Amino acid sequence: MKKNKIKNKTLISKQKQNLFLQLKELYNHMESTYNDIANKIGLTCDSCENNCCTSYFQHHTHIEWAYLYKGLKSLSDTKQEEIFMRAKEYVKLSEKKLLKNEPIKIMCPLNEKGKCILYKYRLMICRLHGIPNVVKMPNGVMKKFSGCYRCVQITKDKPYFPIMDRTPFYIKLAELERKFKRLLEKPLKKVDHTLAEMIVLGEPR
Repeated sequence: MKKNKIKNKTLISKQKQNLFLQLKELYNHMESTYNDIANKIGLTCDSCENNCCTSYFQHHTHIEWAYLYKGLKSLSDTKQEEIFMRAKEYVKLSEKKLLKNEPIKIMCPLNEKGKCILYKYRLMICRLHGIPNVVKMPNGVMKKFSGCYRCVQITKDKPYFPIMDRTPFYIKLAELERKFKRLLEKPLKKVDHTLAEMIVLGEPR
């Protein structure tokens, strides 16, 4: 019985790593598409007065949450503790601002000296924020987003500029999420967490 449990655990671990590889490939596709459109628009983050790492983003998938934790575990114990404490402070402060209905502009706990220390593990919203994009919802409604502040300034007088269609990325991510949740073999609550909340809550199990 014990051998069967070990064997099953090993199989699940291999399947999880395979899903992480597929997620990494999806992230690479997102990044190349983003860079292509940003280059055509002339959008760059260099010397931007607005840092998107202070934006209040909520994330919605267990697989991205788990992949983020994979990156977090690659850091030293000391660094993990530092990040955890910053995340706790972020959650505490954001909850206060939500109660007061105040705008939330707090630096992400993973940002150090203006850069993300887990850049290659960053989640989808972090990767796609900035450029103009559209996404087709399950009900057929097409939602449009104009992009970040700098992008709006760059494109406001242009008659034409490229726009990213997020829909294929969402569909593929949803597929990976379904497969990942089946691996965990138990009911999971809906994810509506900031990155800081994910860090504080711990690895999804």
